[in-house]
Amino acid sequence: MRNKLGLFLMALGALLLIGAVGLLAYNRWDNWRAGQSVADIQDALEEEEEETVGDNFPTANSSDEMGTIEIDGYEYIGTLSIPSYGLELPVMAEWSYPGLKIAPGRYSGSVWTDDLIICGHNYERHFGNLKYLEASDEITFTDVSGNVFNYQVEEIIILQPTDVEEMVSQESEQWNLTLFTCTIGGQTRVTVRCSRTE
Repeated sequence: MRNKLGLFLMALGALLLIGAVGLLAYNRWDNWRAGQSVADIQDALEEEEEETVGDNFPTANSSDEMGTIEIDGYEYIGTLSIPSYGLELPVMAEWSYPGLKIAPGRYSGSVWTDDLIICGHNYERHFGNLKYLEASDEITFTDVSGNVFNYQVEEIIILQPTDVEEMVSQESEQWNLTLFTCTIGGQTRVTVRCSRTE
């Protein structure tokens, strides 16, 4: 009886170990795939921007409307650049759970009204390194018309998943740009608040 129980526990342990290795491999592959998607989209976005700059999009705007470019069925509003860790990411016009597997997306706001909020997945090649940013780090957003908006990190805070009001409330209107992502396990949100430097 003891031998059977021992064999059963060994088999169960082996299955759990295989499952853990499989999950780790999937997460690594998913992170690589996300980075590859970003690189492909960034190339397509740069080509589209070169063709459309000056044609159909405004260079100044008094409303919250932002020009968009469609690539592979998704609309993009521009490119986010975080030089301190060598990151350039296309930004979707609207966020969605399926979309976050491809690129970060606009959660709310606009560059034109100085209240843009962008959410992204915590993939290493998306927003996974936000927690390592420091005050005074530079961030740039370039819209699809080629307008460049420069920002500086002011603070990095941790919010609870239920703190939606704090993310977009009147208090946050002092921030011209906010970036956020889930921590590993999704228990909290790393939130980066930025102000315009122009």
